[in-house]
Formats: sequence, structure tokens, C-alpha cells
Amino acid sequence: MQHIALTLIAQLFLIFGLAGLFWPEKFVAAFQLLMYPWSSSYRLIRINSIGSLSLAIVLAVGILLRTL
Repeated sequence: MQHIALTLIAQLFLIFGLAGLFWPEKFVAAFQLLMYPWSSSYRLIRINSIGSLSLAIVLAVGILLRTL
């Protein structure tokens, strides 16, 4: 059951990471709400998307190493 939860979390990170890279204009409103005192920019959204993708890769590698 833990593998299913970790796999789901990794896939969510992957989905939001790719969506942030391909369509950053869709995430501007959400980032303006989440990061209220600071202004959100496409650069900030892309940096967060790359971080999300790297976290998805780390989780996927962790899942693969646990099963081996």
C-alpha cells in the first residue's frame, strides 16, 4: 500500500512539473495566490517545475531501489 501512495505522489509531481514547463501562464494565478507578498513570474514557475520534476525522479528512483 505504501508503494501505491509513493507512486501516486511521484506521478502528481511529474504531472505538475510538466504542466508548469509547458503551460506556465496557467499557473500564474495560482502562484500569485500562494506567494502573496512576492510577484510570480514565468521564471519562478519554471524553476518550481524543474524542482518538482527532480523530486519526482528522486521518488521514482527510491521506489525502484526499494523493490529490487
